[in-house]
Amino acid sequence: MLVKSTTIPTSLFLLAVTSFAPVRATQYNLAKEYSGSTFFNDWTFYNNYDNLTNGDAIFVSAQTATSAKLAYVDSSTSHAIIKVDNTTTVAYNDKRNTVRITSNDSFAVGSVWVTDLYHVPYGCSVWPAWWSQAPNWPTGGEIDTFEGVNMQSLNQMSLHTEPGCKQQSPTQSSTLVNSTDCSFQTNSNQGCIVTDPSTASFGQGFQGGAYVTEYASSGISIWFFPRSSIPSALSSNSSTIDTSTFGTPVANWPNTGCNIEQYFQPQQLIFDITLCGDFAGNSAIFNETCSGVCYNDYVIGSPSNYDNAYFEVGYVRVFSSGNTVITPSGTLSTPGSSSTGGSGSGSNGARCLGAEIMAIPTVVGLVALFSGYIFLF
Repeated sequence: MLVKSTTIPTSLFLLAVTSFAPVRATQYNLAKEYSGSTFFNDWTFYNNYDNLTNGDAIFVSAQTATSAKLAYVDSSTSHAIIKVDNTTTVAYNDKRNTVRITSNDSFAVGSVWVTDLYHVPYGCSVWPAWWSQAPNWPTGGEIDTFEGVNMQSLNQMSLHTEPGCKQQSPTQSSTLVNSTDCSFQTNSNQGCIVTDPSTASFGQGFQGGAYVTEYASSGISIWFFPRSSIPSALSSNSSTIDTSTFGTPVANWPNTGCNIEQYFQPQQLIFDITLCGDFAGNSAIFNETCSGVCYNDYVIGSPSNYDNAYFEVGYVRVFSSGNTVITPSGTLSTPGSSSTGGSGSGSNGARCLGAEIMAIPTVVGLVALFSGYIFLF
């Protein structure tokens, strides 16, 4: 996301001892899957108004999302639907209901997450994103795989970090590089942005496809595959993938300009759709593709403005090169097993804070003290 809240106070002491360099792997094993009737089981619903990006939206609780059918699994397709309320007329000075969910588990360096999307949100005032961040943002970084606003037609991918991380000498197919400094302090937290030149990557032109994000010590890479071009390892539901067979990524941030293990910590995955706010509601940006006033003409306008403001998700799968899945209890989940989280409901607006530790794909001694708990493995 373009603009984020201030950091969440946590207490963290991290001690790692190792004599080996991290392994750079391209082959990964399935470690976690969100799909079918249990898709929403291991997510936390934000359950608060959008106090992060000043959006004119309320991110509802799991209970409200279920009862209002803003987050549900379509029984005819087994696809997950995440949407904005498109049936209610909102009163002036009120906000419109929508959804933000965060994975209970965190995923460390050596992870790849894949999402299969059949529909993505778009429309004037609509600001959707599929992204990840460490719990104590900006410490630990942020990876935006899918993001855009209003009636834009090109997907925007970016990183947001503490000062010192830059995109240098990338190996990527896109030549649309908006910015190269990833620091949240630069250009009002613009981030280091790469835009996908394909009009099939975002908005009304999106006809389905898979997004792949590789979070490796050698760098962070993002691929987009339209549905007709999804690699067989993904379309066949293989339990292993090899990212070296995926070709050149659309966007790439190699460790030559950004030490991944210095600037990034275990990431929680996030779907959200907000409205207007600091990005979509910015008058200059809004007027590029829409007319009128973001809030007055859309948020409190006809509910049908949001008929296309929904994600339809076939699955989210996370692959691992080692023990990179970190559960809320701070334990590591072995690839091939399915870690389980909570009920998927949040009692307040706080993010679900998993153990903020650095997983190292070698045999190490590591002691982490986090919020009063000690984990030893």
